[in-house]
Amino acid sequence: MAQPAAMKEQQTIWVDGEERAVPDLSHHLSHLANNRKPSPLKQLAKYMMKPGILSLAGGMPHPEYFPYDSLSAKVLAHDSYDTKYADSNPDSSSHADGPLDWFWSLIGLGGSSKKRTEDITIPKYRPQFTDNQLAIALQYGTAQGIIPLQKFVGEFTHKVFKPYLPTTSTTITTGNTDAWNRVVEAFCNKGDGLLVEEWSYPSALFTSRPHGVVPVPVAMDLEGMRSDALETVLRTWDEGARGIRRPHIMYLVPIGQNPSGATMSTQRKKEIYDIAVKYDIIIVEDDPYYFLQEGPYQPQSYRQRRTNAEDPETWLSTLSPSFLKFDWQGRVIRLDSFSKTVAPGSRMGWVSANPLFADAILRVGEVSTQAPCGFGQSMITELLVNHWGFDKYVRWLQGLQKQYTDRRDLLIDAIASEFDLVEAASAPDFFGGARVLCAREKRSTWNKFGYADEKEKDTWFSFIPPTSGMFVWVRIHLVNHPSYGAIISPEEPVTLEEKLFYTIAEKNLLIGPGWFFTTKVEDEMPLDETDFPGDAIVNGLMRPRARIDDPTGDPADHNPAQYAHFRVAFSSASESEMKEGMKIFASVLRDFFSA
Repeated sequence: MAQPAAMKEQQTIWVDGEERAVPDLSHHLSHLANNRKPSPLKQLAKYMMKPGILSLAGGMPHPEYFPYDSLSAKVLAHDSYDTKYADSNPDSSSHADGPLDWFWSLIGLGGSSKKRTEDITIPKYRPQFTDNQLAIALQYGTAQGIIPLQKFVGEFTHKVFKPYLPTTSTTITTGNTDAWNRVVEAFCNKGDGLLVEEWSYPSALFTSRPHGVVPVPVAMDLEGMRSDALETVLRTWDEGARGIRRPHIMYLVPIGQNPSGATMSTQRKKEIYDIAVKYDIIIVEDDPYYFLQEGPYQPQSYRQRRTNAEDPETWLSTLSPSFLKFDWQGRVIRLDSFSKTVAPGSRMGWVSANPLFADAILRVGEVSTQAPCGFGQSMITELLVNHWGFDKYVRWLQGLQKQYTDRRDLLIDAIASEFDLVEAASAPDFFGGARVLCAREKRSTWNKFGYADEKEKDTWFSFIPPTSGMFVWVRIHLVNHPSYGAIISPEEPVTLEEKLFYTIAEKNLLIGPGWFFTTKVEDEMPLDETDFPGDAIVNGLMRPRARIDDPTGDPADHNPAQYAHFRVAFSSASESEMKEGMKIFASVLRDFFSA
């Protein structure tokens, strides 16, 4: 007879030379998860893998009747993308055939369209049941995914992210949106609070809100979620005033934070994890941009030549670690995706979590998406398992990292070509010294130090160059709009923001409006500035306001009502498109600020 939960033997683990008790986290499961049982049909699957078993149980179509006898594809070589910075002039419009053709073609500068490809083929049958084959991949399957792909992502997770707990389990999903939806069903009840970064991924919010989950914004800085702000939210939580219990789950994008492009440091992750332990919080780490860690932006004249590709272990050691690496209690749920590293249309990803949480997430998949698409599974498995393997896949990821670094640089270069782009005079005071770049009308009237007057009356927008991901998060200085001084209604700046967005769109340039990413929803009792007295939004992030006794501090300079925000993507546009986009942006802003 099973022991009651209270009678279960306490598990312990050694952490930093100290034996610690591992908590029972089952109370985090939702009512729905506790009521959900394994699908009885899916329970048959474990027997179907038994060699020599005669199965008359499942209503599975015969593989001979699948019209696909094999699937073949030409795939790029794992080292198709160089890891060096291109020496050629990026302003050139054409190039002769040569070793950098792939680069010029990628960024839309012509060159040869030829790429080195290799053939892969997935047959209908292979000798072993556990081999990648269409007879298995296109058949009804388990929600965990086909066996060789399960094995690959499990080994990849332990090699790359190095989870503290060796029992960390993985399961295949149909991408991170599906994975997050499963997490919401498995861990959230109606009326629960969800800790989120102050600006966040819209689909995550729109997935949780219909379930009655209330977003609880936490202040940000250049690294994403602030640990001190998180501590304040949890320590001062008043259930009576809030109308909901203290949140027990957190959603964040720590690398390439969407929309800000922030990269969370190891120290910040440790601080947030310790707070999660203190207040019994589950951390959901949504990390699709993990391998697009681009580092600081440097102007063209300061860029250093990049080195050749590093060996997998050396390169992986340069990346910011996952929360899994510090998770000795099993309270981290990590979401990974092939959308940014293979193709978004593959609809393929995976979840890593402790066995209890992984099982709860799996149960949701069994009665919703079920097994991921067999075509996508078989193609990705053949590429990564049978063709590339771990080392070649990591080399491919290194190439992607450099490609998106180049794209980030090209967009900011395009901004610099259309605007006077200078560091803010107050840059050392922003977010612990982060580089805040101010963009103004293209002219040469600044002083010899490259700064405008201290009130920055001529600044049109500012931004912090992203260090990861696919986006530049732009802050429009509405305070410099001619009609701003006449504004009385606090809603008027939003009207200016909307007016600017629609004007840009009508000029055939589409960028993401900031209101898509806000987590402050008035009718859902979100946090507001009264929860963080002395803080204010700057560039869509939070910074401490100057002390009252600081004669240089002017709180009005950082009033959040004075700014609009836009997310500008550099992920798919060519260099010529980026340049044309910034020409349109400059033209619209010129008219906007002179209206």
